[in-house]
Amino acid sequence: MSFFVYILATRWNGTLYVGMTDDLSRRVWEHRAGSVPGFTKKYNCHLLVYFEIFDEMEQAIAREKQIKGWTRKKKNALVETMNPKWRDLAADWYAAGNAGDPSLRSG
Repeated sequence: MSFFVYILATRWNGTLYVGMTDDLSRRVWEHRAGSVPGFTKKYNCHLLVYFEIFDEMEQAIAREKQIKGWTRKKKNALVETMNPKWRDLAADWYAAGNAGDPSLRSG
């Protein structure tokens, strides 16, 4: 099993959210669908701009906490190491026919 630390951003003001999950596709979908109450829903943080993959949950939790403690400037620099144009890395993940819900994918 893999674990992911990810950063979501808003399109309009650069607000960032750092999270951790064992299913990145599902979790991004939940944020986009508004089914996750709290920060990402309130501030429309839906763009996946960065992620890292870990083999151990403890490593992912430690990395999430580390990044959350950083300044915005340092988080921005981290995003730009993987994604200098701040593209939505999950833009093409979800099929239009099922509104993108990953639970409806076959396989």
